[in-house]
Amino acid sequence: MTTSRATFYTPNRPASLGLLLLLASLCAAQGQANDISYPAANLGDDPYEAPEGWRLVWSDEFSGEMLDPKNWNRQVEPAGRFNKEWQRYTDSPVNAYVENGCLVVQAIHISDEHGMDQYTSARLNTAGKQAWKHGKVVARMQLPYGNGTWPAFWMLGANIDENGGDTPWPQSGEIDIMEFYGSKDNAVVEANIHYAGADDRHRHMGAKAFKLKEGWFADAFHIFEMEWNEESIRWSVDGQEYARASISDPVYSELHQPMFILFNLAIGNSSYRPDDSTPFPQYFYIDWVRVYQEDPTGH
Repeated sequence: MTTSRATFYTPNRPASLGLLLLLASLCAAQGQANDISYPAANLGDDPYEAPEGWRLVWSDEFSGEMLDPKNWNRQVEPAGRFNKEWQRYTDSPVNAYVENGCLVVQAIHISDEHGMDQYTSARLNTAGKQAWKHGKVVARMQLPYGNGTWPAFWMLGANIDENGGDTPWPQSGEIDIMEFYGSKDNAVVEANIHYAGADDRHRHMGAKAFKLKEGWFADAFHIFEMEWNEESIRWSVDGQEYARASISDPVYSELHQPMFILFNLAIGNSSYRPDDSTPFPQYFYIDWVRVYQEDPTGH
């Protein structure tokens, strides 16, 4: 399927240089949007190989006909439940399904209005089923685009009370492996960590950004990787490291416990809003997700 954005008005009278430049930039963006298709053409061209010294301990290649219930929970949450997000999360296979060997999270605009509870989407996690302490957590993904789109690939502490544990956030810890805000820049992803400081209040690293040299993250599948051990967390895109955080201090204790994986596609909140330039449905494609841990034998 191919998505496109709005058409643009061209005046009949001579335009100023500034206006011409503006129209040229809008047309360039329109042309790029018209070229986006899901899944991207590079779906079958997967170059990823884990470095020596890492062994695969878990993966989901999404090669079956449906989402594996041994790995994934479908969260059902009302609009506004998290971060004042505008979508509601459903357990419907319309919002999350397996197709073309990928997990597809589909956000749907269910009315002609933009606002709270006008969209459905999915939030999937491995809570109570799969969790890990340290390792290399990697996914190959094609992102959505446009104002108000907010997909994420991240981890939460297995003890969080949201999923049956006894510890609230942020004391449970959070690692954002990939966070994307279409309202900011369709070529930028961010990394972050969240935890409770010495005063037991929320602290975070501060978002670290990676920007593509050309194109958008919706154009193709990319590799998003987080390497995590007792000393540090490192983030990379397509093998290029762009952020690193030291977590050896005892204040980061919640980041040294088992954590589970989440994928979700949020649409809008009070700061990042979809509008008539945002095409729907929106798609978040995950080709695979894998967890590796260091092999002491070096194999």
